[in-house]
Amino acid sequence: MDPQRSRFLPPEHELDEKFILTGGPGGQHVNRTETGVQLRFDTAASQILDEPVRKRLLALAGRRADSTGVITIEARSHRSQHRNRIDARQRLAELIERAHRRPVKRIPTRPSRAAKKKRLEGKRRRGKIKQARSRPGRDD
Repeated sequence: MDPQRSRFLPPEHELDEKFILTGGPGGQHVNRTETGVQLRFDTAASQILDEPVRKRLLALAGRRADSTGVITIEARSHRSQHRNRIDARQRLAELIERAHRRPVKRIPTRPSRAAKKKRLEGKRRRGKIKQARSRPGRDD
């Protein structure tokens, strides 16, 4: 999925990027170049989200969202800043896409008479197996 073409990616003016130092591979310049990306998206100020989607998005974001509704995604797995930017935007677009899917409401059902009978028969069978393991009584 190309994050630049994703219909779930917010417009550029709603995103805030900050570049951070990252550890790991990178050679001589690993401690000098800021290749990691911290992408921030304010759900409260966003124009593309309606209220139910916003609530689902914040629930899906979990600890990546703060109390004001700002989602922060850090990408630091790649060596280049460009790849980390793409990765962060792609992860945000996937999160928003998942939030757009309405959860299917579960309709509670009751077990059928046959299912109840099968369950009780299984319990009886299991009880007989366990009873056969015990020591024989005085009568046996």
